[in-house]
Amino acid sequence: MADGQPLTDAPQCPARTDRMPTLALGAVGVVFGDIGTSPIYALKASFLGKHHMPVDMLHLYGVISLIFWTMAIIVTLKYVLVMLRADNHGEGGSFALLALITRSTEKRRWTAGLVLMGVFAASLFYGDSIITPAISVLSAVEGLVVVEARLAPLVVPLAIGILIGLFAIQRRGTASVGRVFGPVMVFYFLVLGTLGVVHVAQRPEVLMALSPQWIVNFVADSPSKAFLALGAVVLAVTGSEAIYADMGHFGRRPIALTWIYLVFPCLLLNYLGQCALVLGNPAAVDNPFFKMAPDMLRLPLVVLATAATIIASQAVISGAFSVTRQAIQLGFMPRMDIEHTSASAAGQIYLPSVNWALMVMVVLLVATFGASRHLAAAYGMAATGTMLITTVMLSVLAMRVWKVRLLYAAPLLLLFLAVDLAYFTSNLTKLASGGWVPLATGLAIFTALTTWSRGRMLLRQNMADGALPVEIFARSANSSTQRVPGTAIFLSAAAAGVPSALLHNIKHNKVLHARVVLLTVLIDEVPVVSAEQRAQIRDVGQGFYRLTLRYGFLEHTDVPATLTQISVGGEHFDMMKTSFFLSRQTLVPASKPGMALWRERLFGWMLRNATSAMEFFNLPVNRVVELGSQVEI
Repeated sequence: MADGQPLTDAPQCPARTDRMPTLALGAVGVVFGDIGTSPIYALKASFLGKHHMPVDMLHLYGVISLIFWTMAIIVTLKYVLVMLRADNHGEGGSFALLALITRSTEKRRWTAGLVLMGVFAASLFYGDSIITPAISVLSAVEGLVVVEARLAPLVVPLAIGILIGLFAIQRRGTASVGRVFGPVMVFYFLVLGTLGVVHVAQRPEVLMALSPQWIVNFVADSPSKAFLALGAVVLAVTGSEAIYADMGHFGRRPIALTWIYLVFPCLLLNYLGQCALVLGNPAAVDNPFFKMAPDMLRLPLVVLATAATIIASQAVISGAFSVTRQAIQLGFMPRMDIEHTSASAAGQIYLPSVNWALMVMVVLLVATFGASRHLAAAYGMAATGTMLITTVMLSVLAMRVWKVRLLYAAPLLLLFLAVDLAYFTSNLTKLASGGWVPLATGLAIFTALTTWSRGRMLLRQNMADGALPVEIFARSANSSTQRVPGTAIFLSAAAAGVPSALLHNIKHNKVLHARVVLLTVLIDEVPVVSAEQRAQIRDVGQGFYRLTLRYGFLEHTDVPATLTQISVGGEHFDMMKTSFFLSRQTLVPASKPGMALWRERLFGWMLRNATSAMEFFNLPVNRVVELGSQVEI
């Protein structure tokens, strides 16, 4: 990249023009589900929050202007025009961005801090994953009260029932349901736009609210109310991080074109329509979204909105599964059961433990807060934190990787930082009202991720200390141990030294197979590894071989399937004549300087509950032998 190149001329992910309509339709259903449901509650929350602003022209126009310019700056400029160019081999998201930066900058003094920021951003996503389904579905079901006030007692039970049903069907996968996501959401956005046009036509003067002058007037009239209002206005752009995170599924162009030509105009028209409605009838501010529709169409609108919120929730849940798999592959989480729900789409996965944990948290939130206006106080903390961290990481990417001159990069990056900081600090005022929930969730996840990463590193260092070189061991074992027919594969976390399972096998069984393969599985900081780079083989001598298999952080690590495609020592692998030997360590907490004792106990608990390598690597059950040992860190 030439020095001084403009920021928006960064590397682009591959275009997929051959399937543009299909990809664009899929992007509508998945990428924009969350941000698309924001009109249901964003304007209402801006006026009915704890700050209770007057419902007049100044404040209405001020809020609408803030919503418009926030969508323009954060979504259109930052995510669509800039972030979508920061692709890691076509993939996006916090982990993909982190891998892209660290791989390109090697080891620097600030790398460790950047890694922690990236991990914290990913951790905050889990906070969003429990808030989004709760507030989205609850706000949609609350539309029943607009249709019939006597239905109010049914809102919370019905919302909980819908959410439980949503989590219950996750095991079946999203392939069949996903085919209807796009058309439903296209219809939903068109309905949003139509409702907005009808009301704007009655009061076209609301178009004046798009002028930034109304933001200036709002701030000048009441700086404190304007600052507090930011905490609700940001609800209009929650879900925008999905634009970058889902880039690998649909590509940059389909997402960008869908936002610019469909989603953004329909959202803006709907907000303007709500403004026109409330301007003529201030009492409608308690639920302007549903009151925009005529009486006879309100129930169908409730059904459509509920369907849209279910789709938005589905996208967030699927995103939690994907983020978890990336964290596992990159070494920040212990292995978990991962079920593939599609034979053709590798990205469609189901993680039972994550699914049920999310369900419990979401149901508890709905039951505890009881109304979307209360949940709105908890919403936004995680989203604004993620946005702020993403901007910091984007700054490092632009300056260190893209080599953009400060003259070009600074104005745009400072604008992003100023907007993100304003919204983040405003949301800090909501901590006591529920904002602590997603933040506490993110901190708990962050603690677990960093504990697991640190514990694995110490564990490997402990096992590497005094490790015997495999060449010396091979010569010694060959002359003193009986060889038996067949192939033995010993899994080793380290690419050097002798695995503890091999040492224990010699100690207890006193035999060696004719072909001994020391296998190390590495997860590279790229989404997919090419077939040419998949396997690296080294002949150690004496019938010993060191094999390294590489996978990307989005790939399924099916070791037997890979082994059948390669040969070692001029011989292919026959799974019926191959035995796999695994090491299983039991951690013994000790007062060593490596890690605090409470973190050692947490790491030990995570180690005991991790899915075994046999299941994670899809090894044949009847061909696996596990040998245990105790270690201190």
